[in-house]
Amino acid sequence: MKRILIALTALAVAGPALAQEPLTLKIGTEGAYPPFNYYDSDRNLIGFDVDIAKALCEEMGAECSFVAQDWDGIIPGLIAGKYDAIIASMSITPERDEVVDFTNKYYNTPPAIAVPKDSDLSEATPEALSDIIMGAQGSTTHANYAAQYFPDTELRRYGTPEEYKLDLASGRIDAAIDDVVVLSDWLKTEDGACCKILTTLAPDPEINGPGAGIAVREGEAELIEKFNAAITAIREDGTYAEIQAKYFDFDVYGD
Repeated sequence: MKRILIALTALAVAGPALAQEPLTLKIGTEGAYPPFNYYDSDRNLIGFDVDIAKALCEEMGAECSFVAQDWDGIIPGLIAGKYDAIIASMSITPERDEVVDFTNKYYNTPPAIAVPKDSDLSEATPEALSDIIMGAQGSTTHANYAAQYFPDTELRRYGTPEEYKLDLASGRIDAAIDDVVVLSDWLKTEDGACCKILTTLAPDPEINGPGAGIAVREGEAELIEKFNAAITAIREDGTYAEIQAKYFDFDVYGD
C-alpha cells in the first residue's frame, strides 16, 4: 500500500511538470533567399523569415530549431517529417494548399522584373517581353507568373536566386522575375549594380495567393491556431514592426 501511495504521489507531482513541457518545433527554411532567409559570414541562418520565426516561437513558448532545405524539396521534406513547419517566404497558393495547410499570411509583397541598366526594355507587356530570355527560381509563384503572363518569353528556371542573378549580371539572360524586395535588395549590392527594376507587377491571386504563410502538414489545426495567434500577438505588441524595421523601410505586411 505504501508503494502505491508513493507512486501516486510521484505521478501527481510529475503530472503538472509534464503538462508544462514546452512545444518543440523544427522550422524548415531555405537559407538562399536574402533578405528573407540566408546565411551570414559565420554560416548562421538570418533574415526576416528567421527573425519572425524566432519571435513566433518565443510568443508560443516553443523551443525551435532550424533546418535548411533546398527549395525544390522543401514541401516533400515537411510531409516526410523532416521539420514541423516551413517559414521560408512561401506564398499561399491553391496548388500548395492541396498538399499542406497554411497559417494566415505574415507578409505580402508584389513580384517585379529586373533588367540590365542598359536594357532597351521599357515596359512589361507580353509583346515587349517576347523573344527575350527571363530567369526565375524554379517551383515558385514567380516562375508560374512568367509562364502565364509572358507566354512568348523563353523562361529559364534556376535552382536558387543566386544562379539567375549571376546570369543576369553576366548578360546570359535579359531579365529576371522575383519578389520586388529580393530584387531591390540585390540591386543594392556590388553584384547587383548591373541592373535595375523594370517594373513591379500586379499580383494574380490565383498564382501569387494572399501572401506568404507558414506551411504545416495537413490536419495539424492546433499548430495552425498557435501560429495564427502568435502572428496576431507580435503584430499587436510591436515585435513585428521592430523586426520589419531591421530589413525594410516600408510595410511588408500589406493590406
